[in-house]
Amino acid sequence: MKAGIVGLPNVGKSTLFNCLSNAKAQSANFPFCTIEPNIGVVNVPDKRLQKLEELVNPERVLPATVDIVDIAGLVKGASKGEGLGNQFLANIRETDAIIHVLRCFDNDNIIHVEAKINPVRDKEIIDIELQLKDLETVDKRLEKVKRAAKTGNKEAQKEEVALMKAKNGLESAVSVRAIDFTDDERKEFITPVQFITDKPVLYVCNVDEASAVSGNQYVDAVKEAIKDENAELLVLAVATEADIAELETYEEKKLFLSDLGLDEPGASKLIRSAYKLLNLQTYFTAGKKEVRAWTIHKGDTAPKAAGVIHTDFEKGFIRAEVIAYDDYTTYGSEAKVKEVGKMRVEGKEYIVKDGDVMHFRFNV
Repeated sequence: MKAGIVGLPNVGKSTLFNCLSNAKAQSANFPFCTIEPNIGVVNVPDKRLQKLEELVNPERVLPATVDIVDIAGLVKGASKGEGLGNQFLANIRETDAIIHVLRCFDNDNIIHVEAKINPVRDKEIIDIELQLKDLETVDKRLEKVKRAAKTGNKEAQKEEVALMKAKNGLESAVSVRAIDFTDDERKEFITPVQFITDKPVLYVCNVDEASAVSGNQYVDAVKEAIKDENAELLVLAVATEADIAELETYEEKKLFLSDLGLDEPGASKLIRSAYKLLNLQTYFTAGKKEVRAWTIHKGDTAPKAAGVIHTDFEKGFIRAEVIAYDDYTTYGSEAKVKEVGKMRVEGKEYIVKDGDVMHFRFNV
């Protein structure tokens, strides 16, 4: 599961990427600094993992991770191949969610491809290019579906109705994620097409240091512009985050954050937001060899969760022994939890909850 960082050139995408990952993407004051997408595997900050480490004292600790992709900047005309348009659109299509960076600060030393700072206009430039690409997709799909619908095919007729909703919305500059489909239409006819503008999106308002806590007029304008979208928003001082990331000790970082009025790096909030955006959650395994966070989709069953460790665990699944995270930390050990009867045995239908501590029994 990958989240792609997108935006116009020079809005801070690569600087943000460097804050999030150990990879050092090239970052400079000119358009198209990023050409090939950079991919970083980023640890998901989770205080629960630290608490389990304290209780179990394992040989090693492995956090959950999420893939972040830094994609080339997009310009007007990208849907027609302008700039690096075709490459940009191909790269974004391969991601599962979008982190859309918007420049919300003034600085005469950093050029802006549109000359003037206006994050709502910048958002609309990218939205329009993605919507135009989705219009191409829906028109191609409609050609086939309309032919089938004319023969009396009931499913094709239903699909035509859903696709026409998508077409009409896109032609009115409404992204697919914000169009009002029925649950069945979305599940059967819209989601399988994988429209670019149907991907979940997190808007990151890149502000100056003084606006890191409470935002500014640019952020307010973005909030107003996205109020009817099914989207999240996060305020981040990306240049300041880059400075924090360079500090060596935890104490130095904590002091820097305290001076800014922040309780944790914004990059940590962003990673968790991306994780949530991708509809992911975590369960844990805890033993003397390792304490580990495993990534699964919300709604996954116990066998599916077991399969993340090894496919044999899923194939030969017998049962799961489950401890709620709060019970584990309340009683302090697996043995104590068993003693008070708080360990549950769950079968194949069990839907794993975020934070469950699990052991799997299987036979292959």
